[in-house]
Amino acid sequence: MKKVLLIDDEERMLELLSLYLKPYNYDCRKALGAKEGLKYISKEKFDIVLLDIMMPEMDGWDVCIKIRQSSDVPVIIVTAREQIEDTVKGLKLGADDYITKPFNEKELIARMDALLRRTQTSNQLEMDGLLWDEDRFELSYKSQYIKLTPKEFAIIGLIMKNPGRVFSRNQLIDLVWGMLSETEGRTVDSHVRNMREKIREAGFPIDDYFHTVWGIGYKWNKK
Repeated sequence: MKKVLLIDDEERMLELLSLYLKPYNYDCRKALGAKEGLKYISKEKFDIVLLDIMMPEMDGWDVCIKIRQSSDVPVIIVTAREQIEDTVKGLKLGADDYITKPFNEKELIARMDALLRRTQTSNQLEMDGLLWDEDRFELSYKSQYIKLTPKEFAIIGLIMKNPGRVFSRNQLIDLVWGMLSETEGRTVDSHVRNMREKIREAGFPIDDYFHTVWGIGYKWNKK
């Protein structure tokens, strides 16, 4: 499920956008106004942001500038302003796309999906809220950071990238520690046990996905 932040000073528009997006597998976080939107940005990770321009406490231009100071999350400006100058200004300030109100629901979804296809990289893996991000060297569940060691992070990434494939302990040693390593299978088991516990504590049902193949090794199964 893709996570979207909606920033608008009108509750009705927030509810309308949320109503449009939920059937398309978007998890909507609604921010009433600029300050609340920036607060969410500072605490959580989002796949995309829909941003209104005309807001009383701080306009969307300034919000866009502040977002770009700390994040490269895709931003689509959603506003009633139709002047070409506004479109150019928004793009120059860091927005990725622009759509005017009233908008067509299908056009909005198409723009969001197209933007996400362009910006998402193969260095991220997501499964029911569990996000493995190789570029940031982070594992998170529903925006909650899970602190792993480098070897634990490499193991979970390798297993998630290859669903259904069984990795023996020796294969994991070769791929994660290196072929010349003198690491033993018990060390692999210890790392896996610690990793599972950390992910389990974060709330993700890791045991439904990460399976032990007794006498051989480990594999990742989709539910």
